[in-house]
Amino acid sequence: MEIRDKAFHLLLRKWGDATPLLHAMRIGTSHREVAIVLLGAFSRYINHLDESDLRKPKTKTLLKALRTNLKLAIDYGLSSSQSDLTASFMQTLIMSEGDKWVSDQTLNVSLALRAGTSGEPVRIAETSVRRYATKELGKAELIATLEDYVANATVDLLMMAAWSIALHSITGEPIPISYFARDDRVYKAFVERLDKDESAIRHKCTRRLRWQFRVLRAVLEGRNITYRRRVELLAGELDSGGGV
Repeated sequence: MEIRDKAFHLLLRKWGDATPLLHAMRIGTSHREVAIVLLGAFSRYINHLDESDLRKPKTKTLLKALRTNLKLAIDYGLSSSQSDLTASFMQTLIMSEGDKWVSDQTLNVSLALRAGTSGEPVRIAETSVRRYATKELGKAELIATLEDYVANATVDLLMMAAWSIALHSITGEPIPISYFARDDRVYKAFVERLDKDESAIRHKCTRRLRWQFRVLRAVLEGRNITYRRRVELLAGELDSGGGV
């Protein structure tokens, strides 16, 4: 860990006209695992930063370089039909923002959920993710290739926001922010908590929140539909359905 941290900047530096990550992607399929290893190093570096690290000028400089690496990798991957790692790049890009972005969006979506269908929580969640992706990538045509990621992140924000509301009424375990938009980690944690705290939820949470939990669980437990379709179904209920 110490060696990696001291030399981490070398993984982000341009050598010739490319960074190590971009160079590996340019070579192609034979170096795909190299790209994965580099991405893993980026993720581990971010995961081991604490609040004091994030305030250091050196760390801020490294994170800026890391984001530049990821944006270049996403751009190149999409333009060269190497989009299989794009969602992972985007996930790491959001991780590089620290907990703040996910926490802020979770709060915004929770406020929308509290307002019921008039708050349009699904639209708020999806707009938040799209706004971030557009801001970072800057090209609308690239965002279209990230539909699965956008939908996954949208659904995760809804579950995390709903559960955060419940924690104001019951004593439960938060869903780790590090689970955000990583396959079905948030979903599994969400369902585990719903089952574990079923009695407390039934007696202490509002009727509206219990309904929202039922909708989320019913829509998301279907394994044979895409995340995009799940977002559409959730919007039909939580944004424009009968509501509670």
